[in-house]
Amino acid sequence: MWTDEIVEEIHRIREKYAKSFNYDLDAIFEDLRRKEAASGREVVNLSRKPGLTTRWSGRIKDLGEDAKDISRSST
Repeated sequence: MWTDEIVEEIHRIREKYAKSFNYDLDAIFEDLRRKEAASGREVVNLSRKPGLTTRWSGRIKDLGEDAKDISRSST
């Protein structure tokens, strides 16, 4: 079976990192937050903004008063 050396190295590093925190996810998360804050880099949130509707939801109330309701066809 073929193995990717780079992926294997990443797995080893991840295992060593998790083991250093005794596999405690809260401690790992806190460490990552500290590193993020210390980096000085801008952190971008790519999650969806609340209140926006999906394209096919048919709801328009969150889109504003000027939005046209195209979910119902006119007869």
